[in-house]
Amino acid sequence: MSGNPFGRTHAHRIVAGFFAFSLAVLGGVVAAEEIRLVGDALERPAVAGFYAQPSPVPAGAPGDLVKADELLGAPLAARAWRIMYHSRDLNGADVLVTGVVVVPLGPAPAGGRTVVSWGHPTTGSAPDCAPSYGFDPFDMIEGLRALLTRGYTVVATDYAGMGTPGPDSYLVGVTEGNNVLDAVRAARTIPGAEAGDDVILWGHSQGGQAVLFAAERAATYAPELTIQAVGVAAPAADLKNLLKAHLDDISGVTIGSYAFAAFAGIYADTPGTELNSILTPEAIALLPRMNQLCLLENIPELHAIGDPLVGHFVTADPTTTAPWDQILAENSAGSTAFAAPLFIAQGLSDELVVPGDTRDFAAHEASLGMDVTFEPISFATHGTVAYLAVPGFMSWLDRKLPALR
Repeated sequence: MSGNPFGRTHAHRIVAGFFAFSLAVLGGVVAAEEIRLVGDALERPAVAGFYAQPSPVPAGAPGDLVKADELLGAPLAARAWRIMYHSRDLNGADVLVTGVVVVPLGPAPAGGRTVVSWGHPTTGSAPDCAPSYGFDPFDMIEGLRALLTRGYTVVATDYAGMGTPGPDSYLVGVTEGNNVLDAVRAARTIPGAEAGDDVILWGHSQGGQAVLFAAERAATYAPELTIQAVGVAAPAADLKNLLKAHLDDISGVTIGSYAFAAFAGIYADTPGTELNSILTPEAIALLPRMNQLCLLENIPELHAIGDPLVGHFVTADPTTTAPWDQILAENSAGSTAFAAPLFIAQGLSDELVVPGDTRDFAAHEASLGMDVTFEPISFATHGTVAYLAVPGFMSWLDRKLPALR
């Protein structure tokens, strides 16, 4: 990269600026979306190259930027970058992580923009399941338009092991939380992102677990950041309850395939974490096929592979079998209170994250002395809850943090 982490020529930046300006001034949203998608298409030939790690991998502190490419297909009235940055995994090892940064056009407030760090829901665990790798790298940032309208800089991590090679981080709370916080640090090094040190954390499902861990760890891991508010939708907060509810269905097979592979890797030094200590031989044989498939694009195929394993996936209940019960507990949120107010949305038609479990988690957080708002949404499913929660979350932010607008 010739010492330039931003990796773009002057001409490319001019083109990127033209696209951002065009999106800002075009009168119709439809026309702007068409231009944005053209920009996405123009980006595709170079996308795979961005995710290739430099060799040798340079040393870096958590949040140090490795490279950033300004994107042609930025959202309406915004600029955006793909980023690769340093983070740390559960064991303290340096890992490279990818993601995107989006910032609205227009002047930033004194001190920089408040940064919203987004934790995405389950997309899979293979590198090409990373949201930023997709044709539309912003598609899964739920509430993006509302956040940009309020003047926030938005950063969305892919988590370690996705986008670019690294240790599998699926439902590994410390790794995910570090990735969420280090994404903010990386965004702050991009001059055009105009990112300050006030932070809002927002996540859905797996991403809810990720941002809860980020909130719990921020004071010691990233003390220079001020966590102003935390919002989660149907968070994977209690992994024991989540897996217990789905031990004998296809959701349990799918979640378990991603999770046990990740745990077996990151906890390899813990006795008893070999996959054959908890999974059947049939499950272990099919695990590679399950884990190479991204969730949303391959649900029929995942179900076809996993259905024969329903009832024959685990050899024992992992929620009561050592060391898996302790691993699930360690990766469940709620062990530490944090000062920021917490917004929790839960769809009452959710068949994955049990509504009663989320209500119990909200009560637990409140029992720690935290400022908790629980918002049930009667008709929301697991897939729709974050989108349907956005209006309530935005209103809650406006009430709690009016000075950050």
